[in-house]
Amino acid sequence: MLTPERLQAAPARWRALAALAAGGLSALAMPPFGLWPVLALTLPVLVFLIDGTLELPLRRALQASFLAGWLFGMGYFVAGLWWIGQAFLVQAEVFMWLMPFAVIGLPAALAVYTGLGCVLARLLWTRGPGRILAFAAALTLAETARGTLLTGFPWNDFGYALATDLRFAQAASVIGLIGLCLVALACLASPAALFSPAGARRARHVPLALAVGLLAALWAGGQWRLATTEVGTVPGVRLRLMQPDLPQDQKFRYDARRSVMDLYLATSESQGGLAGVTHLFWPESAFPFFLEREPEALARIVAMLPRGTTLITGAARYQPVPGRERPDVFNAVRVIDSEGMIRGNADKVHLVPFGEYLPFQETLEAIGLEALTRLRGGFAAAPMRSLLPIPGLPDAVPLICYEAIFPDEVMPASLAQAGEAGTRPGFLLNLSNDAWFGLTPGPYQHFEQSRLRAIEQGLPLVRVTNNGISAIVDPLGRITAILPLGVRGVLDDSLPQALSATPYATFGRVIPWLLLLGGLCGALVLRLRAMHV
Repeated sequence: MLTPERLQAAPARWRALAALAAGGLSALAMPPFGLWPVLALTLPVLVFLIDGTLELPLRRALQASFLAGWLFGMGYFVAGLWWIGQAFLVQAEVFMWLMPFAVIGLPAALAVYTGLGCVLARLLWTRGPGRILAFAAALTLAETARGTLLTGFPWNDFGYALATDLRFAQAASVIGLIGLCLVALACLASPAALFSPAGARRARHVPLALAVGLLAALWAGGQWRLATTEVGTVPGVRLRLMQPDLPQDQKFRYDARRSVMDLYLATSESQGGLAGVTHLFWPESAFPFFLEREPEALARIVAMLPRGTTLITGAARYQPVPGRERPDVFNAVRVIDSEGMIRGNADKVHLVPFGEYLPFQETLEAIGLEALTRLRGGFAAAPMRSLLPIPGLPDAVPLICYEAIFPDEVMPASLAQAGEAGTRPGFLLNLSNDAWFGLTPGPYQHFEQSRLRAIEQGLPLVRVTNNGISAIVDPLGRITAILPLGVRGVLDDSLPQALSATPYATFGRVIPWLLLLGGLCGALVLRLRAMHV
């Protein structure tokens, strides 16, 4: 039987393998699997490996803790993000050589955060049950940094493990993703306290008891919120979401523009046409052309739309720049009425590095590198997010593609203040193109992260993608209508009404940061107390 003592006494290569394997198994906690209890088996392995550094000199202890954390993170991110490599197969003749950098290089870089989190945890470590608090707080801080620094990439934050259960996810309306991460790490690492190092086994059952009690309280509170919160629908509104399931290698081919339009129009008018539909939604980057330069395409859209029906679609937008030959090109949401007038635009704010632009764009292009979208010069970014007015609907918060994974960027301070003045938006609109990643776990993970934004903000979510998952989600995170991954078709449904602003929508990160700082301070106090015993 493998015990903590045997793990710590094992040769270095076996300890490294254990960290790597535990990290890889931890990916099962994320969608589409959602096996969050697995973390109660894998996180203790990382705790035990840090325990094994207690007799080492501090410098060597910190190095060993970093290595254990980095290997755990490497296993976790390779197993959870391998599907990113699928994007490099779309135009394999151009991008195939970059796949190892995405499948191995990106996880290796992200795992640095996990390693640094373990270093901080080791600095706060004690022999007793209090080390669980140090572990949870330090790794939550590392996850928060991962989601913020260098443009941020909070994909598969440990907090999403609990968010796969809708009852636990309701806590995000108060404590957000940071709070869920802290709770998940603290509760699911708590079994390690049962195996505290010798001489520190007093009260070793307390962390597990507290964890069970906290999880039970969150589950019950979430169940109560789901059972007692009434959500109405916006009157006079009938939405249609169109999911074309267009192969990614055809989506950006200009010579396929007519067949693309044929597919969109035919799919949109399926199920008896558009009679009774007030708003039709198409996914991100719907066209392999600029609408303004293709009057025939715009005319076909007008011919399809019944009077009073509005189309909301993803479509690239260009804007001439005085004194420069090349215009700015934006990844945008466009609002088109039944007379062909473009009634509104919203440009993407947070672009995907290496997908929509290259860091050091001119230098890298000069040596022959391209972003995945192959747009010379890359997309331009909007300076800030703004509400998108849509005739006949409440104002929308437009989120294009992975903008929906950044909790703090969904509702900037300016919009939150506007909401308090009486113009709170009515829903989140997420247009995406997950066809880059095929039938892999990626689209499932993207959908669940988008859904948590609805719970945090108390706003319904309308999500439209090329190949799935498209859905309408109410402000409690409940799916009211859905088109699965890899299915072509449409879904019709009403728009749920928004709830009053949640505590998270009102205060942002204040509450979760207080929790995190409280955890760090508590761990520091326990560490200082242990040093003086």
